[in-house]
Amino acid sequence: MAKELATQLIEQLQAAGVQRIYGIVGDSLNPIVDAVRKTGGSQQGGIDWIHVRHEEAAAFAAAAEAQLTGRLAVCAGSCGPGNLHLINGLYDANRSGAPVLAIASHIPSKQIGSSFFQETHPDRLFNECSVYSELISTAEQAPRVMHSAIQHAVGLRGVAVVTLPGDIAGLEATAETPAPATFRPATLMPDPASVQELADAINAAGKVAIFAGAGVEGAHDEVIALAGLIAAPIGHSLRGKDFMQYDNAYDIGMTGLLGYGAAAEGIEDADLLILLGTDFPYDQFLPGTRTAQVDRAAHKLGRRTDVDVAVHGDVLPTLAALMPLVKAKKSRRFLDAMLKKHDRLMNKAVGAYTRNVGTKQPIHPEYAASLLDQVAARDAIFTADTGMCNVWTARYINPLGTRRLIGSYLHGSMANALPHAIGAQLAYPGRQVVSVSGDGGLSMLLGELITVAAHRLPVNVVVFNNSTLGMVKLEMLVDGLPDFGVDVPDANYADVARALGFHAERVTDPSRIEAAYREAFAHPGPSLVELITDPKALSLPPKIKGAQVLGFATAMSKVVLNRGAGEAVSMARSNLRNVPRR
Repeated sequence: MAKELATQLIEQLQAAGVQRIYGIVGDSLNPIVDAVRKTGGSQQGGIDWIHVRHEEAAAFAAAAEAQLTGRLAVCAGSCGPGNLHLINGLYDANRSGAPVLAIASHIPSKQIGSSFFQETHPDRLFNECSVYSELISTAEQAPRVMHSAIQHAVGLRGVAVVTLPGDIAGLEATAETPAPATFRPATLMPDPASVQELADAINAAGKVAIFAGAGVEGAHDEVIALAGLIAAPIGHSLRGKDFMQYDNAYDIGMTGLLGYGAAAEGIEDADLLILLGTDFPYDQFLPGTRTAQVDRAAHKLGRRTDVDVAVHGDVLPTLAALMPLVKAKKSRRFLDAMLKKHDRLMNKAVGAYTRNVGTKQPIHPEYAASLLDQVAARDAIFTADTGMCNVWTARYINPLGTRRLIGSYLHGSMANALPHAIGAQLAYPGRQVVSVSGDGGLSMLLGELITVAAHRLPVNVVVFNNSTLGMVKLEMLVDGLPDFGVDVPDANYADVARALGFHAERVTDPSRIEAAYREAFAHPGPSLVELITDPKALSLPPKIKGAQVLGFATAMSKVVLNRGAGEAVSMARSNLRNVPRR
């Protein structure tokens, strides 16, 4: 019996280990969806179709699955508006290095180029957010294109897009299916001369600091060993937090607007800064000190700050080659000073809102985040919305070496947490998944609560509801602008979730937070805990510059003139204890 092309392509995805496809059905996509149906779903060894409510969520969910598992994940969208909705989530996936394949169905092939109904050109539209994008125009060509898309996504750790007209998908398969080219990722060994140059720079420097990113994954113990040998404090990026913060006696936190602790001063006061596996984009937080950088991606070397010593290679083999060449530092004065400062800042600044606030209303978001860290499972997966939720999770969620924390850290999209949580929960059905959502992000893709309910996923949604876009408010105030257009009417998200069958509770009393978490996490199905938090509580960076203080003060004077002194005093009280003090 003749095989339909769509069936052949789905079989290729099965052979590549794909277990589910996220998307919304649509006419041009029907042959693909029907081919998925014929696999019988995961219970029969086939592929599940995960029906979401917005294609953007499909791409985010696939991105989370791919990031957490390291395996290929797939999403799909119908022609025109359908696959166009994928683009934001695909940008996030590509920038996060997630191996995602997107099937973008297309209008009938004979109508392409005639301004037909719903016509777009997916093979062009997705070029900037993918490592591979190709149009299938014949049944003979199709299996080779799918094979190439799989290899590009997995091999280059990014997004591959296959554009497939619906009429082509329904044709009879005429070409042989290429055999899957399975491989193990290679380790990139550094050039010995570059390693020697790095060792010489370390040996010549009096004070050395390390700043680690996601590229240190799998090299935690080796980085710690190097730091101990050369008495170097270790700062880390947000993406490096999972892999570097835990079991780390030399940790001095994060730098940047979301940062905390002594990382800002630690990397600035060093004679040599070593960047390990990080492409930290905010050059204003990187010092002009002598810098060395280690990265497997050569194009990232020196693109954020001037680099004096560049080492092209994976972090783990680089450290293995480096350690025998490095001399132990006799003085620990710099390291001890940074650790002491970090401890003081963590207890006075970052920890300020988590003490003596168990009865104060509205709820302090830091306190709620600190309790979440204590109550959540030791192997929980957290997904965080962009904005203030990123701040609270970055500062208060401890990775423990067993947890994961992901977000839209490089693309910075709103509304990522809930769809990321969907992908995470489907990939790891036995683990606790917590979506740390802001009211702004949750409301943007609110329909995905229906997806969670429909698939009976035990996702735990924790909503920090301050009825404002907190990060945008902070940006306006720092720029000397009075906040405008950031506040929204209060909405009861717990009521919405309860109507969908969630276990849900709205919490206004901080003494109730811990119990609400425990009850939600013990519930066998989906849950939502809505926390009514202080809208005046704003994140302040770990090192405040004069221009930022001036901008904040200028904005406060405008608030006083426009709205009266009451609001400015209220905001000052909410944030005063968050100002780092020496």
